[in-house]
Amino acid sequence: MGRRRRNLVLTPMKALKIYLLLLFMAASSLAFAQRGGQPVDPERMQAARIAYITTRISLKTEQAEKFWPLFNSFTESREASMRAMGDLSKGVESMTEEEAKSRIQQKLQIQQKLVQDEKIFVAEAAKVLTYKQLLLLQNIAKDFNRYLYERGRGRGN
Repeated sequence: MGRRRRNLVLTPMKALKIYLLLLFMAASSLAFAQRGGQPVDPERMQAARIAYITTRISLKTEQAEKFWPLFNSFTESREASMRAMGDLSKGVESMTEEEAKSRIQQKLQIQQKLVQDEKIFVAEAAKVLTYKQLLLLQNIAKDFNRYLYERGRGRGN
């Protein structure tokens, strides 16, 4: 009887996918093991997010090298804008009508900036990703947050 040889050679892409899957599983396991009001390690959460996004939109190695700096910059800017908008809503009870009007105008300006920033991000990211990957990316943040929530409640185990 002849023995069949199995191809145990890992291509760089297979190795990357296995690595990301293991990284995602390890990071999410560690993050979710910290239930009970303990803070989640931001580095582990970031690693889980990277693995989740990379897997969901099927990022290739070449794409990932160019995509992550763009995405991280866009995300940081977006989070700063969202915090600024949230800050504008603080202390409403004690402000004057003029101040409230000014804050609403500031919020609208921030919202316009968010839309403009997203247009720029999409134009830059389209040089790296396919449009299908970009569409998938738009829903991933919600999906990842839902995944974390469900895991935290014990339903994702």
